[in-house]
Amino acid sequence: MENQRLILFVALSVVILLLYNAWQEQYGPKPQPPRQIAQPAESQTPPGTPSSTTPAAPGETPTTEPGQPTAATPATAQAINSQQAIHVRTDLLDVVIDTMGGDIRKAALLKYPEHVDTPDMPVMLFNDSLPRLLIAQSGLLSSAGKSFDHRIVFNAESTAYELGSGADSLDVTLTYEDPSGITLRKTYTFHRDRYVIDMHESLSNGSTEDWSGRLYRQFQSTQFSKSQRFIYTYTGGVVSTPQNRYHKVKFDDMADWKPEESFTQGGWVAMIQHYFLGAWIPDQEQYNNFYSNVTGGSRYIIGLQTAETKVAVGQTGEFSSKLYVGPKEHARLVDAAPNLELTVDYGYLTILAEPVFWLLTKIHSFVGNWGFSIIFVTLIIKLLFYKLSEAAYRSMANLRKFQPKIQALRERYGNDRQKMSQAMMDIYKKEKINPLGGCLPMLVQIPVFISLYWVLLESVELRQAPFILWLDDLSSKDPFYVLPVIMGISMWVQQRLNPAPMDPVQQKVLMALPFVFTAFFAFFPSGLVLYWVVNNILSIAQQWYITRKIEAQTAKS
Repeated sequence: MENQRLILFVALSVVILLLYNAWQEQYGPKPQPPRQIAQPAESQTPPGTPSSTTPAAPGETPTTEPGQPTAATPATAQAINSQQAIHVRTDLLDVVIDTMGGDIRKAALLKYPEHVDTPDMPVMLFNDSLPRLLIAQSGLLSSAGKSFDHRIVFNAESTAYELGSGADSLDVTLTYEDPSGITLRKTYTFHRDRYVIDMHESLSNGSTEDWSGRLYRQFQSTQFSKSQRFIYTYTGGVVSTPQNRYHKVKFDDMADWKPEESFTQGGWVAMIQHYFLGAWIPDQEQYNNFYSNVTGGSRYIIGLQTAETKVAVGQTGEFSSKLYVGPKEHARLVDAAPNLELTVDYGYLTILAEPVFWLLTKIHSFVGNWGFSIIFVTLIIKLLFYKLSEAAYRSMANLRKFQPKIQALRERYGNDRQKMSQAMMDIYKKEKINPLGGCLPMLVQIPVFISLYWVLLESVELRQAPFILWLDDLSSKDPFYVLPVIMGISMWVQQRLNPAPMDPVQQKVLMALPFVFTAFFAFFPSGLVLYWVVNNILSIAQQWYITRKIEAQTAKS
């Protein structure tokens, strides 16, 4: 087995896997009609927490979960109801809060343009317009009194807020006064240079009866994907608990998914896409019940809710949470909540990918260019595995030396494969050649290089990052296809340095692969193609040096 065939086989397998994932995302099975999710029994509530029943929101039956349609809200893919829009602008965010429910309906990320050629058009992470709907909702549900969910209409002192140049935070307060005497205030606190928004609700019970209820926070979304062609990245729900730090809840599963634990301490719930996410983050000492649902057949809901809290007559109940709305910047995610950095999903190779990302960011702090950082990281990894690669290339060089003898055997035995194989094994034994000697070193390196692949694919830091000349966005394809062509040429040169396979069919397949991979890589992000180009060039240089060295030693002997 020749090393070149092994490498090409693994690379082709990766491409086929990516294509399959993209096909599944685009054309895979659609979710089944929604099924109602039963509330966990009271006996499953952790010690010391109030019992939790399932209260009814206005117009709902007692078994309705947060986010399901009411009798007044038909289960159809219609626009979200709204009242008055409140605009909030900080140094990082441009947010629209609706007085209906106090929902965060829109959130633009001012530091992240939608496209590199439209710098004044920021990414709209939250949006209340179909078909790409994603909003953050919260409210209070009661089993012994009135619920104050995301359908009540608040009053606001102003319709426009902006973080002042000398201010570090900005409060936006909404007020709802119920005829029963209960007053509810919902306050969002925005911070300078932070994507974390503090949400605080206070319920002042001026009625004649005690009030009991729980705080819920949820995302409502339609199913959509912004993955690039041939590149699949996960879009959907994620739940984190102490028992399961990172659990994906796909759109197709939200109608039926139930958490393993009824109430869990800490954690968070998120709706993520390629480079960005929204995450509800509770107090990490608080117990919450996670839930998901599908409403109207096309709206997907995932959220969490506290156990019930009693607010006596004349008392005030306090309910708080945090909302992260922003990019998957590793440092910010680590600071926001435990395990939130796992939303930068490196898959099963996270243990290798995280050190690679650390190295990439450290180099970038010195060179200031992500393209050159990729080049240096590839060079460092190549140096670390130099001895392993050397063993593989020596094995191929030794095989190359005996190509004339192998060709002579082919001519002598013709189509008699059994005699041909026996004669070749005799040559390997006589000359002390191990035809599999180069496979293990290559296999050891493959997980590291695949980890680097996922780091380059998942890192928002490389999104719209310029390199040199015409390459102004390492997360997009090369507009002039120069890098893919260079990559294809480098693959062809590598083939020329390796011994040709005996089978004519295999020879034809190997000859076609550089053209096939050039076509595939034409649509890959240029940062990924740059990595492959640099890796191929370094491999060619190392293999050429070792081959010439062995040939010189053979000529002297």
